[in-house]
Amino acid sequence: MNRKKKIKLAVIGVGHLGQYHVKNLSSLPDVELVGVMDTNHQRALEISHRYNVPVIDRYDDLLGKVNGVTVVVPTSHHYEVGKFFLENKIHTLLEKPITSTLKEASELVQLAKENNVLLQVGHVERFNAGMLKLKEYIHDPKFIEGHRLAPFDPRVKDIGVVMDLMIHDIDIVLSLIHSDISKIDAVGVRVLTPHEDIANARITFHNGCIVNLTASRVSMQKMRKIRFFQENAYFSLDYVKPELEIYRKVTDGKKTSIQTEQYVFDANESLKKELESFVQSIQEGNPPVVTGEKAKDALEVALEITEQINHLKIQ
Repeated sequence: MNRKKKIKLAVIGVGHLGQYHVKNLSSLPDVELVGVMDTNHQRALEISHRYNVPVIDRYDDLLGKVNGVTVVVPTSHHYEVGKFFLENKIHTLLEKPITSTLKEASELVQLAKENNVLLQVGHVERFNAGMLKLKEYIHDPKFIEGHRLAPFDPRVKDIGVVMDLMIHDIDIVLSLIHSDISKIDAVGVRVLTPHEDIANARITFHNGCIVNLTASRVSMQKMRKIRFFQENAYFSLDYVKPELEIYRKVTDGKKTSIQTEQYVFDANESLKKELESFVQSIQEGNPPVVTGEKAKDALEVALEITEQINHLKIQ
């Protein structure tokens, strides 16, 4: 049996999330982890020793040595880092959101096309086991309600809660509703940072579907749930467990009842599946699950929500 050629990768940014990129990539048989890089050199050394991976000091040092990189740096640096690697024909996985602005996102998408390389964006909930199962049942949702709440994390300072948390659910919604948006109404409040820390958005689609999303990073407990309502069925997904509950109307003759199904999946596998998908796309030359274009669509909605909140000047 022919073994696939190992893909040589590096991780740029090995902070809280980046360390898990290193951990998961180190475990993949089709990956050779060439190096890790971080502006905090001591942190890079720590991760280097933990996973026996060389420290890289400059982007240029990776040229000719890697097939791809995963970029896990603050959002404000996504554009400059992504641009360097895409211009040098290196497949790139950028953590979400793709960039800070639509102009930057468009440039990266165009660079990927011009250089014939992959640009994947880390909307990790696409790889949640519960969501993958749920997609088998969703066909025409009429109402969607999502709650993504978390305690305050001082590490996230450069973006508001919409770009930090809500954008995950925005991406999921856009992937499941095949209709254009007709209206967005949003409100938000600044509590602990200069950006909105709690936000709510009501999104109406031309096909009649209504979506209500709430995100907070000033909550005492972590919650990541989304519910879908469509004709004769209701679905409730807990992203964290992950656990999927399905309630469906069943008619047998003149008797009508509610059929209940429950699925519980292994937790903490989403990031690994995302990284495996990136590697597979490089090996096979297939488009990634979350392309730069799709990530740009989610960014556009997130920016509209943020703009509405800022325009209201709610303190």
